[in-house]
Amino acid sequence: MYSNGSVHETDSTEDFETKLMLANFEGKNVPELLVTNASNGEIIQTGSSHAFKVSLATSSNKWAGLELKPSQPLDLSKMGPISLVFDAASLGEHTTQLFINITDKNGASHSRSAVIRSGKMNTYYAVLSSSDLKSDAEDETVELNLASGMRSNPPPFNTDAIQTAWLWGTKNLDLSGISLIKLSSMNSSHNKELLIDNIRIAGNPPYHEDYLTGILDEFGQAAKKDFEGKVNSVEELRAARDTELASFKEKPFTNRSKYGGWKDGPKLEATGYFRAAKHNGKWSLVDPDGYLYLATGVAVIRLGDTSTMTGLDRKVYPSDEDHSKTETHVTVSPVRRNLFQWLPDSSDPLSKHYHYARGVHSGAMDKGISYNFYEANLERKYGDNYHERWREVTIDRMLNWGFTSLGNWTEPGLYNNDRIPYFANAWITGEHKTVSSGNDFWHALPDVFDPAWEKVADKAVRKVAKETQGNSWCVGVFIDNEISFGRPNSQQTRYGIPIHTLQRDGNEVPTKAAFTRAMQEKYSSIEALNTVWETNISSWDAFNRGFDSTINNQAQVADYALLLELYASKYYETIAASMDTHLPNHLYLGSRMPDWGMPMEAVRGAAKHVDVLSFNLYKESLFHETWAFLEEMDMPSIIGEYSIGSTNDGHYHFGIIDAEDQEDRATKFVDYLDSLIANPYFIGAHWFQYIDSNMTGRVYDGENYNNGFIRVSDIPYQPMVDASQEFHKDLYEKRFRESNKL
Repeated sequence: MYSNGSVHETDSTEDFETKLMLANFEGKNVPELLVTNASNGEIIQTGSSHAFKVSLATSSNKWAGLELKPSQPLDLSKMGPISLVFDAASLGEHTTQLFINITDKNGASHSRSAVIRSGKMNTYYAVLSSSDLKSDAEDETVELNLASGMRSNPPPFNTDAIQTAWLWGTKNLDLSGISLIKLSSMNSSHNKELLIDNIRIAGNPPYHEDYLTGILDEFGQAAKKDFEGKVNSVEELRAARDTELASFKEKPFTNRSKYGGWKDGPKLEATGYFRAAKHNGKWSLVDPDGYLYLATGVAVIRLGDTSTMTGLDRKVYPSDEDHSKTETHVTVSPVRRNLFQWLPDSSDPLSKHYHYARGVHSGAMDKGISYNFYEANLERKYGDNYHERWREVTIDRMLNWGFTSLGNWTEPGLYNNDRIPYFANAWITGEHKTVSSGNDFWHALPDVFDPAWEKVADKAVRKVAKETQGNSWCVGVFIDNEISFGRPNSQQTRYGIPIHTLQRDGNEVPTKAAFTRAMQEKYSSIEALNTVWETNISSWDAFNRGFDSTINNQAQVADYALLLELYASKYYETIAASMDTHLPNHLYLGSRMPDWGMPMEAVRGAAKHVDVLSFNLYKESLFHETWAFLEEMDMPSIIGEYSIGSTNDGHYHFGIIDAEDQEDRATKFVDYLDSLIANPYFIGAHWFQYIDSNMTGRVYDGENYNNGFIRVSDIPYQPMVDASQEFHKDLYEKRFRESNKL
């Protein structure tokens, strides 16, 4: 395995000064420190040198790539500001998303990603440590720890090398012991080949002098980059408006029913509302008039979540004249304030688009003043009645682009528009008891056996029933989102709800009491349970009061699986009962389980009570093997979120799935939908989201993704529009033709 004697010291003249060469493939054999995983790898000659070629097979849910696993952890702690640097290129016509995972000797790791471009080799880097450029907080250094309020910051260095975008994990690894470096891909929509060379640890080049300064112009766009579709004046904005509005006169989709179903296809029973049915072995929705219907669309069609934090907050102080309170703005985060070339003063008519955030999930500020560039651009574009005009144009766009529905988190003002079907949503909020999975990603989990939770759940359903008013254009309702039922990393994370709940007192926690009853019904005596679980619990009363729930054996795991399914089933059963009462004619669509939090026990619990299973899936494609469980359940399913992004138009983060540019993004968008309609259980998918995240991050958590169909200027991405129109032209024929096989 790896030894210090095999290290190649080089004096590089590149931007990044090589300090430790890990693998340059100039020997006859693959270095022993290199391990391929679920892929084929070989050294090939590239001109006068050599590189490592990795084959990445499609239709696989397995990681494929290479790993550097030194026999002893690498000590990089004395090298100063450094980055992991490598050269790479995709072979063939398709780009490749590469994930970079780095782990230290303590097991902490962090993940980054970049799209590897086709053609020539490019240099990519992932910062491991940085210094010298301080923020307003003394202990924060650039890129890794800077509280900028953005998920990924602009490239910090003067270099043509490509920055890998931060995804998740521990930013500050223990550099005294790096135990694993993994470069890999997953869920590729095509067979791909990747060329990698010169994997190295290198010193960082100088920072940009104006790093994090003036990166946003008056329209909320990338100030320092030109790109197709960029707006330079209000006149250009209005000219783009007029051109787009004129395009709506064309009606490209004439084979659609009133509700967007397949007018030229078979007609099934009409019930006056949407329902799910199986036709020729494939699940479909059926529109109120009886036509087969697939739900393609866009989620988050609303003006909420379109503001960004300014670095300003309110300062309230007494006036000397009358002792009343007056207010002014003060800078509380210079880093945030310096991002903007322009913010309106109080006399500017566009100052009405300032808002106030009283609390955020994460970011540079706990609270403060935000600004909505998107709203300001709408006012510049449409005038004082911009909100109503925005609603009209949005529906025109969806129909013109071929979409058949408005997705989750659509503004209720767009409900009941009688032009395009929509999906409603509700959040269950209010006072009730909670339990925990040990990793409650968005919020604490409800104690679903608490009568108070049943009441607030019913209140949420009644609220959405009032909003939808029994309208036939409402397809159905999503309730809650991405609940942390359990993560697949380990048995402890998968069965976190039973593990943590069993430790609690059933006299105070209704879900724990329900778990106690379930085990009593199965085992009758505590002795029988102790024998199977290899525990020593003194009585059922002691069981109910709480005990050490550490997993001892697989029989105990099987019972934890039963308890997890019991919890999930109760969650969905309670909501389904309220749906039957208040929205009996509309589909209950579940809670949009994320692929990182959908243990099969929770899916089975949902399948007992929902009309359509729902999942959020950020991958290049849907692979049949991943979703084979739907054959057993025979349940219609829908994707509530997916997207692909790029950084070529000035954004600093692509989101989850990366593309080289807008054309590549559009290609991957169609690849995803092609894989969806080839699966007989999926009846639709909603793109996340309508409007790009702010380049400087949304208020709630700093997401600054290129995930929209339209820019902050309200100008659509034309490659995405063209791809959508082309895909939707024969949507139903592609889905239901007999030759369409998995």
